Amino acid sequence: MSSPETRNPLLTPTGAASPTAAAPSAATPATTGTVWHGAWTAAVMRPSGAPWFETWAEQGFSDQSVRQVVRVNTGGTKVRIRLSNAYGTTPLHLTGAGIGRTAAGAAVQPGTIRPLRFADSPSTTIPPGGHAVSDPVALPTKPRERLTITLYFKDATGPATYHQVSMTTTYRATGDHHRAAAATAFTDKVEPGFGSWYYLEGVETSGGHPQPDAVVAFGDSLTDGFGATIDGDDRYPDALAERLIAAGRPRPVLNAGIGSNKLLTDSACGGDAGISRFARDVLGRPHVGTVIVLIGINDIQLTDDRLCGVDRDDPPVTAQRLIDGYRTLIRAAHARGVRVVGATLTPYRGSAGWTAEGETIRDQVNRWIRTSGEYDAVADFDRALDPAGTGRIPDGLHMADHIHPSPAGYRAMADAIDLASLGQ
Repeated sequence: MSSPETRNPLLTPTGAASPTAAAPSAATPATTGTVWHGAWTAAVMRPSGAPWFETWAEQGFSDQSVRQVVRVNTGGTKVRIRLSNAYGTTPLHLTGAGIGRTAAGAAVQPGTIRPLRFADSPSTTIPPGGHAVSDPVALPTKPRERLTITLYFKDATGPATYHQVSMTTTYRATGDHHRAAAATAFTDKVEPGFGSWYYLEGVETSGGHPQPDAVVAFGDSLTDGFGATIDGDDRYPDALAERLIAAGRPRPVLNAGIGSNKLLTDSACGGDAGISRFARDVLGRPHVGTVIVLIGINDIQLTDDRLCGVDRDDPPVTAQRLIDGYRTLIRAAHARGVRVVGATLTPYRGSAGWTAEGETIRDQVNRWIRTSGEYDAVADFDRALDPAGTGRIPDGLHMADHIHPSPAGYRAMADAIDLASLGQ
């Protein structure tokens, strides 16, 4: 992990081993003439012990099948997956993998499972810091459909590159069950828990109707969806995707949120700083047209990393330092022709981390977001969740902790976005 005063890889090239740089692929199939679009994504993290709930990241997997469910936001005739060993320190050996349409729980619809191959091999080895892209398989998909990906690891993986808070149940079975439609073997899951995704970084589709460029939602737990319904897919990016479909303008919406993430500093259990991972998690996705930036409240309310068990204070946060960080993201996005929507920081009065000093910084940042004109457009999530301007999220719109929205709160956030501001 980098020092607390995080480097800025958006402006300074990094080495190939860095997870923010273009890491080597274990298997990248030839795709000449084929246009791939991001249908689903997860921002990956270094393995760590979560302070809130159990995960399998630190122990990894050995002679086990991992079954993961995702909801795609674009359709097509073919599909492929992206796997990441970005934070691995040893080669990752994947013995077998499959994909199919989700039935219920860990079950897959019979007849829909497609074995996944990598450079025409059923297995692959991903080097430390590397990635792998599966060969395309014919599996027609449509927006908001759920797909199940099963990965089988015969050999011990060691600690796993993962995404901590998926709000989706992940299942585990002993032995090789990556071709099994039945849920019978998948008796192991974290219970109770908020779920995690392991090694899975993206699902992409091609074919079918032409697709517009993707919208990437970038941020912390309010984008990741903490407080949403487990297995309900009702985070704000989900609600935005459904609004676009209802409006007759379906478009891929990719969720690049990480719970506890900060804009300016790394966190042991909250991921690399936003300015460090923006290049990978936003600009590195295929055909991105717009990014919605909602990040900074953790810089304000979490002034150290002790939540993650690390005895370290972050550098003092000011409104100007946050604004400088946003400007870095805006410059990087504009250099790639990506439109940037700035989201105001949402209320958190009444939560454990609220202070009067922090509220002053939040107000200063929100004033700049609304009035500076430096973003291409503004999504006023602050007013969406607190129309009366009280500095509090009303009961019913938060999950009883005064900072994380409830499903109704996430819907209010999505409804506050002017669809025309997303471009195209």
